[in-house]
Amino acid sequence: MTTHEAGLASVQKAFALLDVVARDSRGATAKDISAALGIPLPSVYRLLQTLVASEHVVHLRDQRRYGLGYKVHALDTSLRQQVGTPVTVRRAVRELHAAADAAAYFAVYRGDAIVVAHVVDSPHRPRLDPLDFGFTDAAHATAFGKILLSRMDHDEVSEYLDRHGMPGLTERTLRTPEALQRELRRVRAEGIAVEREEFVPGASCLAAPVVDAAGRTLGSVAVSLRPPDFERRHRVIAPVLRDAADRVGRALRAAGGCPAGPEAG
Repeated sequence: MTTHEAGLASVQKAFALLDVVARDSRGATAKDISAALGIPLPSVYRLLQTLVASEHVVHLRDQRRYGLGYKVHALDTSLRQQVGTPVTVRRAVRELHAAADAAAYFAVYRGDAIVVAHVVDSPHRPRLDPLDFGFTDAAHATAFGKILLSRMDHDEVSEYLDRHGMPGLTERTLRTPEALQRELRRVRAEGIAVEREEFVPGASCLAAPVVDAAGRTLGSVAVSLRPPDFERRHRVIAPVLRDAADRVGRALRAAGGCPAGPEAG
């Protein structure tokens, strides 16, 4: 292994270690980390020493555990700033929530990742769990993701699925690339993505694309409802959602563009 390859391997192990530490609110012991990653204890301790020194991990000595350090919080704060949502966009999402009487979302696309940047919900219309700031998974099973994927051509979608797979999250999740490609053709034709209990049971979603002046997709707005409400109301909500997507797009253009960076597709 070259020095460059060894360095990359160490970085990958460090990120994997942070993932293990983050899984439990109590943190993790060195033995937990060793078992989870299949890394010898001496190597774990060397990585921990480096991450403690950089303040990405903190040693909880009295508990003999390691927790996330304060630099991780700084990274989270920086991400939120980079995916900052202008006041006018937050207002449009809030108005969508009121007009649709549904939990409302604004997601931006960073490359081929989805980041939920703003959510407006209520006790009566709660957000989907685990959809919150920073959600990036399951494009094939969410309305956000179908909008993202619909902006890619056939080969780009295939490459995306090669990288991310199509995990079956519910009984209704699309399981094959062929089924997803058919769904994406419908999304392209209608300009609206529909998800019926494909991500989590008991919730369905509708999403519309947010585009820039050149027609490039920056993100999407979406609503979620319980399935009975969704089936009864989604056709009425669709034009409200399209209007909200148009207002969010205008707001982003007025604010100088989407902070999330490159468009999807």
